[in-house]
This record gives sequence, C-alpha cells and structure tokens, in this order.
Amino acid sequence: MFDPKTFHVTETLHDGSVVELRAQKPEDRKAIIAEMEHASPDTLYHRFFAVKRHLSEKEQHYFFDVDFVNHVVLIAVTKANGAEKILGGARYVVTEPGKAEVAFTVVDAFQHHGLGAVLMHHIAAVARDAGITELVAEVLADNVSMIAVFEHSGMITTARRDGATVHVTMRYPAAAGLTSRI
Repeated sequence: MFDPKTFHVTETLHDGSVVELRAQKPEDRKAIIAEMEHASPDTLYHRFFAVKRHLSEKEQHYFFDVDFVNHVVLIAVTKANGAEKILGGARYVVTEPGKAEVAFTVVDAFQHHGLGAVLMHHIAAVARDAGITELVAEVLADNVSMIAVFEHSGMITTARRDGATVHVTMRYPAAAGLTSRI
C-alpha cells in the first residue's frame, strides 16, 4: 500500500511554474510559521475564519505533529535562490471511517495559478488510496476560488450554505450515488 509519508511529485502550474508536492516534514514548521506571519489578512481569514498570525502550542501540535494515517499533510514547494520556499499545503483529517475533512492554504503570490487544484487532485488521490470515500470542507462563501477548486475536483460535489459558511461534501464518482453539483 502507498505510504503518504513518502509522497513526492513534480507539477507544472498554469503560469509555467514548477512546484514539488511532498509530504510535510517536521523541519517545515519554521518556514510554515514564517509564511503565516507574512500572509495577507484575506488569506489568513479564508484559512482560519479569522486573521490568525500565531499558533498556540496546542495548535502547533495539531498542525505539525501529523501521523500520516488519520492526519495527512502535503505541501507545495519551489526552489528560490537555491533554497526551498513553501507555497501552500493541503491536509485531510479523518473524522470517521471513510470520511475526512480537507483544508488548503496557498501563499498570496501563488493564488490563482492553479496550485489549489493541483493540491486538491493529489490530496484526494492520497485519501482515496487510504480508503476515504467522502471529503468534507467548510469554506467561507466569499472564497469563490476554493469553491471553484471543489467544483472542478472531478468528485461529485454538493454544498449547503449556512450564513457566511458553505459546507461542501465531495464523493468519488463510483462511491457517490449522487448527481447534484454546486
């Protein structure tokens, strides 16, 4: 069986940028925290539903001490001046057997370049390989880019709006039995 801890693939984005997607490593913590400190308020708000620049110790444990079984994180990196630069990431957390919640972050400079779609494709493939048949997400209704990523994921996607939040459910076509879309 595939081990997500060893995940590694290279992709080319719409603008020709080459990115590497790989499993998050413990040594990525410092760089991810630094990116968070420089993110725009909109990016932070869309990810955390608040402008959150710092993580508590408990939150750091959650975001960085992943087991790659019930909590899987893939990150996108590129080379800049000979060093890796983190561009974004996708994670899923198993909430019950066969079901996981997904979340994404893309740094401001790489938004609208297709990175979200690339991350979605790969995190969904890893989840499917792990036996996950349903992915769920909560996204702010004004985050039209993320909603579009879900709509074009190739999965059967349904959504329910609850105030400013959209609850999205995605199922693989073979497991879905659903025909509605967002």
